[in-house]
Amino acid sequence: MTDTLITGAAARPDAEIIEDTIVAPCAPWSAVLKKGQTLRLIDLEGQQAIDFLCFGTDPHQNQVERYHMPNTIKVPKHIFLEKGTVLYSQFARPMMTITDDSCGGHDTIFGCCSFAVDQVRYGKQNAECCQRNFEREMEKHGLGPEHVVANANFFMNVPIGSDGHVEITDSQSRAGDFVDLRAEMDVIAVLSNCPQELNAAAGGGPSPIRAIIFQ
Repeated sequence: MTDTLITGAAARPDAEIIEDTIVAPCAPWSAVLKKGQTLRLIDLEGQQAIDFLCFGTDPHQNQVERYHMPNTIKVPKHIFLEKGTVLYSQFARPMMTITDDSCGGHDTIFGCCSFAVDQVRYGKQNAECCQRNFEREMEKHGLGPEHVVANANFFMNVPIGSDGHVEITDSQSRAGDFVDLRAEMDVIAVLSNCPQELNAAAGGGPSPIRAIIFQ
């Protein structure tokens, strides 16, 4: 892996690198992060949505602890994800914190694409979908389809109008934009490099991303 792929602030961090992976267009990826480790997600070519979920590695109150969209919105009283945002679990416990972010305005309400919803929205389907990517990748960690919940969408732009209208529009992210997520507990991070070609989530054509875990 070379740093010729990206330049500037999103280059490989000056830290102990645990993993450095290029995630292909339309592909899923996952990793286990220890508390205190950071995951950097880099939009290599720009306008590429990354659907993201995280789970605690150990059950809490005899349940799978997972990212919880409503708590992540309710605690800061803010609907978009940005530097300083804490991703909370259903138990209102901090799971990950966005410690750095060159883009901002990431979506946390629209969830992931699926074959079923695309058929309803567009009357056709993509060759792949984030729902199935999540299911395939989560199975590696003993998590079932029932654990696919409303997820975060990094680099996806979903403005909310004064009349309540929402729609996926052109992303504000550019080549090399990145977001850093620090693990506040041991977590399983799972993502789908969005394969969507029927709306603007992937800039009209899915592209690769880079995932770096560092300490």
